[in-house]
Amino acid sequence: MVIVFVLLALAVLVGANWYLWRRLFRDTTRGPGWARRGGAVLIAGGWALAIGALVAERAGAPFWLQRTLAWPGFLWLALSVYLLLGVVAGEAVRPLLRRFLERRARRAARTPVAEPAPQRVPAGGPPAQDPPEPAADVAEKAAPSRRLFVSRVVGGAAAAVAVGTVGQGTYGVLRGPGVKRVTVPLAKLPRAAHGYRIAVVSDIHLGPVLGRGFAQKVVDTINATQPDLIAVVGDLVDGSVKDLGPAAAPLSRLRARHGGFFVTGNHEYFSGAAQWVEEVRRLGLDPLENARTELPWFDLAGVNDIAGESEGQGPDFDRALGDRDTTRACVLLAHQPVQIHDAVRHGVDLQLSGHTHGGQLWPGSLIAEAANPTLAGLERYGDTQLYVSRGAGAWGPPTRVGAPSDITVIELASKQA
Repeated sequence: MVIVFVLLALAVLVGANWYLWRRLFRDTTRGPGWARRGGAVLIAGGWALAIGALVAERAGAPFWLQRTLAWPGFLWLALSVYLLLGVVAGEAVRPLLRRFLERRARRAARTPVAEPAPQRVPAGGPPAQDPPEPAADVAEKAAPSRRLFVSRVVGGAAAAVAVGTVGQGTYGVLRGPGVKRVTVPLAKLPRAAHGYRIAVVSDIHLGPVLGRGFAQKVVDTINATQPDLIAVVGDLVDGSVKDLGPAAAPLSRLRARHGGFFVTGNHEYFSGAAQWVEEVRRLGLDPLENARTELPWFDLAGVNDIAGESEGQGPDFDRALGDRDTTRACVLLAHQPVQIHDAVRHGVDLQLSGHTHGGQLWPGSLIAEAANPTLAGLERYGDTQLYVSRGAGAWGPPTRVGAPSDITVIELASKQA
């Protein structure tokens, strides 16, 4: 079954890229030439870089090689998605544009043209010219030119829209996350804690693309909100402490009245979770590994990510929540929204999660929405509320379309206030 799936996925990938080459290069040129060959090299080379970037990251290749492959390879992944969407959308425009040009050509053919007055040719003068070609024959010969024109217009528009979309989405990520403010009422929260602010940041994804400068932007944005508590809810890194320790160093400058807390995400388990737990502790964050701490007005708990189960370090809700005072409000940090069902069973008041990126690249949001109980934002599950951040960074392509990055300031509200 695995082999069949791989072969099917490979066939789809090859077919989609052949279609892309055909619409962007073969149909827009006259006969074989450098443009068609260059298009084939561009598409094949882009995918070679993309696959190389993915393999290098997961295989722990030398960091300089990861950085060399990551920018062009991951950007090609995003660009190819929107090129394909553009040429598919162009199929609806193509017949309309062709029909418009054909009608205009027929109107031009029916327009009467004044014939010049006959002229007497003296004996021995130049031979008489051939009569003009019938309009129908001219229109028939013009059809290939119209098809070429339509292909160039549609292909050029698809390429321009794709490049513009990826460019804007990449700029949005590199500029840094914006701040989103959400008020969450908790029935058990005492009046004294009304207005308590938790800065929630997830999915920073420090790695070959987003490095130390990006981490500093995240730190500056969080500190500017002057939170009471900072919650880093997983997927901080894509790489080892050895490679990314310097990139994560600005996290030591995070400031909050009651400190910062961290739980693992699935990507930590691809990057050496145990080493990163110790590193974030050294940087001043408090890792909550299936643990709980009692703050003055509510309990703060954290559970490991589901991916930790492969290492015997999965989430343990009983250990984190089993013996707590249920009359106190409880806020849980859990990377994946699907952990909400365990949170409900354990009487959690608010779960803070990330993981989804809000879909990151539309229409990927449709897939992410189907795979998660909540894609982004605040929703209620019985007596438990779930807030899902879209995340601060990006995984793979440093690009977001339809899912802007954010750092969320959760302001807790007491119903007794």
